[in-house]
Amino acid sequence: MSDKSHVSMEQRVCLVCGQAFDTGAILLNKRLRASMERHTTTGWGLCAEHQKLADDGFVALVECDPQRSRSPGGRLKPEQAYRTGRLAHLKRHVFANVFNVPIDAGQPCVFVEPGVIDQLQAMTPSASS
Repeated sequence: MSDKSHVSMEQRVCLVCGQAFDTGAILLNKRLRASMERHTTTGWGLCAEHQKLADDGFVALVECDPQRSRSPGGRLKPEQAYRTGRLAHLKRHVFANVFNVPIDAGQPCVFVEPGVIDQLQAMTPSASS
């Protein structure tokens, strides 16, 4: 017996952490054909944790490995990014000051090369001081 069905639970992949999350939506094959898996990934979004941070005015810096990422034209798309797992969150106004570039209010994250997050940590006073 096939595991396919005419209904599926929608999932998206978080732009920041790369994890799949449920959207709460149910997808339906209008012809009632058993064509869908239990979960169907429909695109990119933000998981609840990273959506809250974006709503609170933070920009996520997502470290990516340039050797493992597939970016032929120089601009890295979410599906091409090989995330290292290292993240940092900066307030939008701090991001604009540190990197000296404005960031669109709707942009939740940027992909950065290895070393950028370490440089930012070196700029902050130590918590143990």
